[in-house]
Amino acid sequence: MDTSALHNIPRNTGWIEVICGCMFSGKTEELIRRLRRAQIAKQKVAIFKPKVDTRYNPDHITSHSEQSLIAHVVKDANEILDIVDDAQVIGIDEGQFFRQNIVDVCNQLADKGKRIIIAGLDQDFTGKPFEPISQLLAIAEYITKTLAICVICGNPADRTQRLVHQHERVIVGAKDIYEARCRRCHKVLQE
Repeated sequence: MDTSALHNIPRNTGWIEVICGCMFSGKTEELIRRLRRAQIAKQKVAIFKPKVDTRYNPDHITSHSEQSLIAHVVKDANEILDIVDDAQVIGIDEGQFFRQNIVDVCNQLADKGKRIIIAGLDQDFTGKPFEPISQLLAIAEYITKTLAICVICGNPADRTQRLVHQHERVIVGAKDIYEARCRRCHKVLQE
């Protein structure tokens, strides 16, 4: 067993881990994997999702492959501060749906010695950085970028292709509205 990785785990402090990528890249699956490992280790875990995410199951974080964990549904990131209590590990899914205050909330929790694991889209459907994930990437101790497979050519995909002609930045949906694309195959739909 390689024990060098064990020396890189912070002790007596909190930290922020960001899992980012495009849709269908396995962000929520990776979040669930890390949270389940923390639960197996008998750590106290609190899991959160934004109220706006009504896909799949209203009170669970759920991956596209149907893995799920029960979660607290919150309208605003500040609600997380009131709920976490003695949790050691805080899991947050769909971080891009929170307002900018999620950055401050994550910092406050990490400063209190908690491990924060947050997953979210790093780019919107036009390929531009998706706040607040871009700010969380700047302050995180650990970053994991997940890739999907381009449905057009099979290359690694890091973009989310919107399939409908709607220009609002946030439209909650899944395979009916979005698919994974590589840089070359990604196109921003024009009206």
